[in-house]
Amino acid sequence: MTSKEVPDSTWSAAAQPGAEARARRLRVVVPLAAVLAALVAGLVWWQWPSDADGGPAPVAGTIQATVLSSKEVSRAVGDTLNSETRASRPAGPLQADPPGCSVAVGPATTVVYEGGWTAFLTVVQQDSAAAPERTATQTVGRYATADQARSAFENLSEGIGACKNAVRAAPHGGTASKWTYQMDGSTSGTLQWTAAQDQAGGWSCYREARLKASTLLQVSVCGAGDGRTAAHSIANQIAGRVQ
Repeated sequence: MTSKEVPDSTWSAAAQPGAEARARRLRVVVPLAAVLAALVAGLVWWQWPSDADGGPAPVAGTIQATVLSSKEVSRAVGDTLNSETRASRPAGPLQADPPGCSVAVGPATTVVYEGGWTAFLTVVQQDSAAAPERTATQTVGRYATADQARSAFENLSEGIGACKNAVRAAPHGGTASKWTYQMDGSTSGTLQWTAAQDQAGGWSCYREARLKASTLLQVSVCGAGDGRTAAHSIANQIAGRVQ
C-alpha cells in the first residue's frame, strides 16, 4: 500500500519527490492489501452495503446508529464517497519516529482507545476504492464510564500536542511517510488538528475529536483540498447522535 492516509489500522507511505502527477500515482490504496494487513493486526474489516444497496438500518441506541451514512458524508465533503469499509475494534499501535509520536501517527489505534471501551466502530468512506482522491473516516469508541473516555481524550490531546513532525512506518516492506502536525484548536471536550504529508501533492488530513459523556469520537477528512469545515460538520452530526 502506498501513501494516502486511510484508517489507522492500515498505513501510509510517502510519495517520492517529483511532479504532482507522480505523487498522485503513488497515492493508491490497494483494498486487498488493506484487508490482509488488518487481518494480520487482528482486526475484522468488512465491506458495508452502500446507501444505494438498501442495507439494513442501524438499531437506535447502538454505536452503528451514531455514524453518518455515505450519502450524509458525501454532502458534507462535497464529493460522492461510494466505497465503504468498517472495523469493530481499534488497530494496534503504529511505529513512529520519534516513538513519542505514536499517538499522532495513530490517533484511532489502541494507543488512544485503550482497554475499557464497550463498543467501537471505525467507518472509512472514499470516492474510489482503487485510487481515492478524498477519504473520510469516522471513529467512535464508547466506554464503560465517562472517566475512562476522558482519560482517552486527554491521552489523545497530550499526544497530538507533543508531536510536530514524525515518520510513520509502513509494515511489511512498505515505504515510510513523513508528516507534519499542527494543533488548530483545543478545549476541554474538543480537539482539532491537521496532519499534512510531506511531498504528497498537498495531501492533508483534517481531524477533529469530541468527548461526549462516555464516548470519544473522531473524524478525519483527507484530500488535497481543505477538509476542515467538512470534518467539523461531520463531528457535529455524530456528537448530536451520541446518547
